Amino acid sequence: MVEIDTGTEELLCTVRDRVAVVTLNKPHKKNALGDILTPALRELLPVIEADDRVGVVMITGAGDAFCSGGDVSGMGGASSAPKSEAERIDELTFKQETLTLRLHQLGKVTIAALPGAAAGAGLSIALACDLRVASSRAFVTTAFKNVGLSGDYGSSWFLPRLIGLAKAKELFYTADRVNAEDGLRLGIFNAVFPENSFRDESFAYACELANGPTATLGLMKKNLHAGMDQPLSDSLRLEAEHLISAIGADEAKEAISAFMEKRQPRFH
Repeated sequence: MVEIDTGTEELLCTVRDRVAVVTLNKPHKKNALGDILTPALRELLPVIEADDRVGVVMITGAGDAFCSGGDVSGMGGASSAPKSEAERIDELTFKQETLTLRLHQLGKVTIAALPGAAAGAGLSIALACDLRVASSRAFVTTAFKNVGLSGDYGSSWFLPRLIGLAKAKELFYTADRVNAEDGLRLGIFNAVFPENSFRDESFAYACELANGPTATLGLMKKNLHAGMDQPLSDSLRLEAEHLISAIGADEAKEAISAFMEKRQPRFH
């Protein structure tokens, strides 16, 4: 196991069996985002994307929560240098783009592993990942209504694409909690594991993907993302480009050799 220095104890990162486990580490505040944790997470994403030892990125939370969103205790305070509304909009846009947009576009498969609650911007981070697995005690909530805010970090973009517009509206307007079982049924969660074995089973889930053809999975991710917002003809062209590129790559050669030799492929 290799530890990656994040510059703060509020964010931990280890690499084991090609899985980068990124842990939001403020359990006393339900891993709320803040002025130390969040910048560290932004800076970590390109580092682990470029690390050849990493096949899959799994983001989780310490203790009994994933992330409770922004630290409400730090909101609404007076600024030492007041900014115009336009400056504040530009600043927040930049913060969002360098976190959830960057996470969404990461060239490797990303998994959010929820030991417990994901709320507000914490839910947005989970939704920005490719896949989500949850403990049986986990739940999600948009939560923005509860603090009189309209939402940020992309949840209004991610959630309707995942569960449909009408259901997404309901969850925004009511801020209802969605438990693990209902989240699995709706498609928010890809898998739910028992609370007492959640850490081990979520890591095994990530490990299986991390030791597969991860470069190929990255191409699949690009195909699927592009396909949500472009015509079929453009998707066919992109698929052709990626497939022709993949045919000559090491992963395809190994997969074909393993198939012919009736053995399991060894990609890494």
